[in-house]
Parts: sequence; structure tokens; C-alpha cells
Amino acid sequence: MEFMRKLFRLMWLAVILLFAGMAAAQDYPNKSLRLIVPASPGGGADFLARIVGIKLSEVMGQSVVVDNRAGASGTIAADITAKSAGDGYTLLMGQSTSIVIAPQIYQKLNYDTLRDLKPVTLVAEVPNVLVVHPSVPANSVKELIALAKAKPGLLNFGSSGNGAPTHLAGEMFKTATGTRMVHVPYKGAGPATNALIAGEIQVMFAPIVSVLPHVKAGRLRALGVTSAARSAAAPELPTLSESGLTGYEISSWFGLFVASSTSDAVVDKLYRETSRVLKSQDVIDRFSKEGAEPVGSTPAHFNTYVRQEYVKYTKVIKDNGIKAD
Repeated sequence: MEFMRKLFRLMWLAVILLFAGMAAAQDYPNKSLRLIVPASPGGGADFLARIVGIKLSEVMGQSVVVDNRAGASGTIAADITAKSAGDGYTLLMGQSTSIVIAPQIYQKLNYDTLRDLKPVTLVAEVPNVLVVHPSVPANSVKELIALAKAKPGLLNFGSSGNGAPTHLAGEMFKTATGTRMVHVPYKGAGPATNALIAGEIQVMFAPIVSVLPHVKAGRLRALGVTSAARSAAAPELPTLSESGLTGYEISSWFGLFVASSTSDAVVDKLYRETSRVLKSQDVIDRFSKEGAEPVGSTPAHFNTYVRQEYVKYTKVIKDNGIKAD
């Protein structure tokens, strides 16, 4: 009998919390929202956040204030969000680096991605493109693999830093092909791209928008994209999976997160409004100029995706002993 009374009380409490969450969602939002960006103004994450923020303010009837909190591979911004009130007024434009990579290469962090942050929706994916210096005698992915196998250790591939998606893309390529290339980290994608153009390195897995102008000018040669599907920014380029590396997929991605204590009702409302924003043609057009492809997945699908990405990067990071600079 006592067990039944306790069970009834728990069920009643759950009902109360459910209706409280629904009531809060109906009134949400009734003040401005804060969108934290783990990057300085002017970067890709900032650009996407400001586009989404402006459109969200229009459909939700409240201003969305972008708050740039750069540093420590995005972990500062993620930590602030994880410790926020959980009322849906503090959002994070999380990216693959801060959400699934940095937590595994930094020794001590004050938050746990899978425990302290709740996924809302995958906003956009930005594929990398495999590019080589024109002096490299390879016009396809297969030819590059053959060259790397014939001359192990001769080719250098650059990245925007240890643990960056551009670095992990190269390590995944080496593992998938059984080749050996030397990793050369730079302080950012810009310096790495300049080094590739100058011939200091021969290979790079670079953000697609940043290198396409150099490809069109003949300063670099593009061999394929790293995403699961071809990119709308360069539909003529095959995926690496199409080029023989079946299952190879790695992209930089951006998504909205809130504190884990945020109610599901508020998260669902945020998802629905953001999904509407991402389907608007002007957002699609502006994203495409950055090589970004809008997604707008459900919270459940995004949660599954984040956990899959976490597992994928765990293997790459552990197998290659990757640590933060």
C-alpha cells in the first residue's frame, strides 16, 4: 500500500511538471534571448548565428542578442550555456569542435556535453574539400592515395590546429587508406591555406568556401568533398565516399543547444521556430554563400547525431593520440 501511495505521488508530480512545462512554453518567449557564439565576430559561426538570430527575432517576436565568447576551442561558450538557468533564454550556437572534439582533447572541463547540454536542432553542415597544391601529380582521390602509398611520409597535410576538423579529416583519411602523411598544424585555416598555396604543404582538408576561389584561379586543385553528399557549392566535385572511400564522412557542423534542465516543451518550440527560419529562401541563399547547407533536424534526431559524432571522434582522437595545443 505504501509503495502504491509513493508511486501515485510520483505520477502526480510528473503530471504537474508536464503541465508546468507546457504553460511555460505557451508564454515563451516573453523577453529577449541570448545567443552565445563560440567565436569572434566575422567568422563562420558568427555569420550563421547572426542570420538565424535576426530571423528568429522576427518569428518569435523577441530580440535575439548575439554574444561572442571566443576562446579555448569554444569550450568557454559551451560552459556558460551549460550553467545557464535552463529557461530557454540562453542559447548556444554550438559547433562540432566545441561539442564533440574539445571535450575529448582537453584534460579538464567544467561541463559534460552529453549530460549538461540539450540539443535543439542541427542548423547547418559545412563540408571540407580535399585540395592539393598544383605541383602534386594527382588529379583524383585515387591518384592521391596511390601517390601517398608509393611515397610514404613525403606528403605533408596542413590543418587549422591540433584537434580541428581539418586535422581529424586528414587522420581519418590516413586510416581509411593505409597511407602515411605528416600533419603540420597552423594557427587557423587562413595561415594553413596560405601555406598550401605557397607549396609549404601539399595537401589540406579545407573549409569549402575559403578555398573555392583559389581552386577557380588555378592556385589549388580540388579532388573531392568530405561530406556524405555532394556540396551545392561545388556539385561537380565527388564525395570521398564516391571516390572509393566508402563511408568516409566528416563535416564541420553548427547546431543550437540549451542547458539540459530546459523543458522539452520549450526545446520543441525553439526547434519548430528555427526549422521555419531554416526553410526560408533568403536564409538558404545566404547560407549557400558560406558553403553551409541548412538542416533543421528534430531534437531527437540531433541528439542521436551528436552522440554518433562523439563516438566517431573518440576513436579518431584515441587512435592518433591527439591532444590540445
